[in-house]
Amino acid sequence: MSSQLTSESPRRRLNARQSETVERLLTAGQEELRDVGHEALTIRTVALRAGVSPATAYTYLASKHHLFAELFLRHIASDDGAKVAGDTVAERVQYAARGVVDRIVAEPELAAAVTPALLGSDPDVARLRLRIGAEFVSRFEAALHEPGTSDEPADAAVLEVLVLTLSGALLQGGMGVMGYDEMADRLESAVAVILRGNV
Repeated sequence: MSSQLTSESPRRRLNARQSETVERLLTAGQEELRDVGHEALTIRTVALRAGVSPATAYTYLASKHHLFAELFLRHIASDDGAKVAGDTVAERVQYAARGVVDRIVAEPELAAAVTPALLGSDPDVARLRLRIGAEFVSRFEAALHEPGTSDEPADAAVLEVLVLTLSGALLQGGMGVMGYDEMADRLESAVAVILRGNV
């Protein structure tokens, strides 16, 4: 699954001009986040950086939490999520989990911003939570398939536990319970336990 942010609005379908405006807002949002951090960032400062009015910015972004969720989905989906590496199922799933963590480590300000954003009740964020979850499911589904085997679906229970484990680890990382380097190692151990006897 890949993000459609340049052709699909954070809230609705866009024409070419609107898509360009959204792209400018998201780029400005990422730059502003890196420069001032998630607490100081406002949609108004993002609009100023993007060269659009605050009213225009609010047409596409309901809140800064909505912006952070859009940026997170875009960031996670922008790497080669379909790539699978490893000789065993466990190695492939561990590779998929580490890939998500590596993407998060690459943008520390976004990592700090996205946890509180995703925990909110904003309907635009709720929609993006589902898309982010679908991205995780897609990566794990690809990793669970043996190369050259049939297209039989992955074990739904194993898939659910893997996604819950990754989500829980990301929450703990976002709360500062563990660092992201530690998280990657602990996820590898968790994947080994989950898959023991199941594949």
